[in-house]
Amino acid sequence: MKSEPLTIDDTPGSQDGERILRLNGPLLLSNLFEFQTKARADTSHNLILDFTNVPYIDSAGIGALVGAHVSRQNGAGRKLTLVGVNHRVRQALQVTHVEQFFKFTDATGTN
Repeated sequence: MKSEPLTIDDTPGSQDGERILRLNGPLLLSNLFEFQTKARADTSHNLILDFTNVPYIDSAGIGALVGAHVSRQNGAGRKLTLVGVNHRVRQALQVTHVEQFFKFTDATGTN
């Protein structure tokens, strides 16, 4: 399978203590290492993962998301929010029974 690129735009959020990672491309085994590094290193109060431009995710990508969730739980009161998740990605999270670990919103900065 051809490796598909994933780019990540790392920006501060609109509120203090908020950070946004905007992912562009599928989250796959072949490209998830930068995502894992950025998610694990983040110390913000609220990490927002913008999935608006993520067409699909594989099982390794789902594992990386769960890892991000677990690392957030290790810091008291730190939140992880997924934004702009399409039906295909949401269904993959449902089928693997991990959807309940995440908070979802439709757009950055809204609940």
